[in-house]
Amino acid sequence: MSLAFHHDQPALVAKTGQRKDAVDTYLFVTPLGQTVWVDDPEAATAFASMREATRAAMRLPATLRAYGLPREPEVALRKTH
Repeated sequence: MSLAFHHDQPALVAKTGQRKDAVDTYLFVTPLGQTVWVDDPEAATAFASMREATRAAMRLPATLRAYGLPREPEVALRKTH
């Protein structure tokens, strides 16, 4: 099975917690352009593509270690089944 990601699918910006027990958080951009990190991927800002999410992650300070992540798999993994 291939895990190829399409560049035209919605994507999130995520960052891994610094501590061993920390959870991943996701970027939410407010209407005024402020950035807030949230625990829920469904509440995060969905970028139009992996390219846009990666571009937004690269603009953040390097100490955050943020990255682009396809939106749909992340939301599906977080739901209780």
